[in-house]
Amino acid sequence: MSVTFVRIDDRMIHGLITTRWGKERPCDGIIAIDDYAANNPILKSAYKAAAENKKTFVWTMEHFKKVQDKVLNSDTRYFLITKKPEDMKTILVDWGFKPSDIKTVNVGPGNEREGSIKLGDNQSFTQAEADAFEAMEQAGYRVDFALLPDQRIGEWKKFKGKFGY
Repeated sequence: MSVTFVRIDDRMIHGLITTRWGKERPCDGIIAIDDYAANNPILKSAYKAAAENKKTFVWTMEHFKKVQDKVLNSDTRYFLITKKPEDMKTILVDWGFKPSDIKTVNVGPGNEREGSIKLGDNQSFTQAEADAFEAMEQAGYRVDFALLPDQRIGEWKKFKGKFGY
């Protein structure tokens, strides 16, 4: 049981990850994957501080690709988080990373920005991000939009029509 939770969250690591989701799923550590954050010492430090007492890694995509087998074979129970849906799609679909018994990709916050479509409070996504959700669903993952365990707005199939699927 190496990966116990898979999430896309544009804030990556914050209090709700460690306090609320950490109570719902077993978690000894967090692996956050984002090239920009991994190369920014200030951001990296802030994410590690937000994770409180959890073992925390902030890695580039390239580094994760190199160590993904170690992650799968670890006894540590990790949350796997990417900032961008496209990165999670690359990991799960393109690279074929199969985290334990995980069949659901949880989608948290997505900021409103130009070209995004609002699905719910603090959950807005672009066509490119929608394409990533569709690819994950086609690969057999349930894509579930939930800021918190009790704040679900639904699965990808409910929203895909807004993006032409």
